[in-house]
Amino acid sequence: MANLLGMAPSTHNIIMIGDQMQLSQPIQGSHPGESGTSTLEYFLQGHATIPDDFGIFLAETWRMHPDICRFISGAVYENRLKPKALTASRTIHIGDGPRRYIQKNAGLIFVPVEHEGNAYESEEEAAIIGQIVEELTGQCLTDAYRPDRRLSRDDILMVTAYNLQVRKLTERSPGVQVGTVDKFQGQEAAVVIYSMSASSGDASPRGIEFLFSKNRLNVAISRAQTLAIVVGSPGLARTHCSTLEQMQLVNVFCRAAEGW
Repeated sequence: MANLLGMAPSTHNIIMIGDQMQLSQPIQGSHPGESGTSTLEYFLQGHATIPDDFGIFLAETWRMHPDICRFISGAVYENRLKPKALTASRTIHIGDGPRRYIQKNAGLIFVPVEHEGNAYESEEEAAIIGQIVEELTGQCLTDAYRPDRRLSRDDILMVTAYNLQVRKLTERSPGVQVGTVDKFQGQEAAVVIYSMSASSGDASPRGIEFLFSKNRLNVAISRAQTLAIVVGSPGLARTHCSTLEQMQLVNVFCRAAEGW
């Protein structure tokens, strides 16, 4: 808000462009009341998308396959986000070999991994993700506007919320881009694999609000053009919630676990 107030006397008009449902920039210091919110957050007052009488909502995505967009639109953008027709052509054709983890050619997949006692890292998830990468590598990647080709490790992003898990994933899957959600905001790839890492939402050291952050899940999953894979403990869906807001956050994860 301070930046907006500082600029306001210098102009007759201000145009704000952005997406407050993605990750905000880190802020330091004390910001009482609503002064720490972004300008768009303050302006929209809780709306996920801008009302028609307030401004213009850019309602089409050129990135996400329709099945990924359906989840993101319903969970984050009030069902107002729609995919461009060309995105439906983005698929991964798995060969005749056994499909252990990849049961869809495109869209959103949840891969449950049982583990206990993990907070910031999960060796169990890193091992499964390594197998998923092997299963995907070399498969046929199609796009109506590009020649068909073999999917390589360069087409995969592995994302997690914790730096300790970044190290685990890097060790297990060399040659694949690995980083936190914050690092990959603004990027895209054919396949995104998101590792939840924590065994239980109740025991998460950084709290339910961080682990199940709607903005964090939005950024992670919406990087994918063709296939988004969420890997996590099924126990996360049984997280004990003490507020309505926490229930809403866990519900977004549950929707991802169901693939919609």
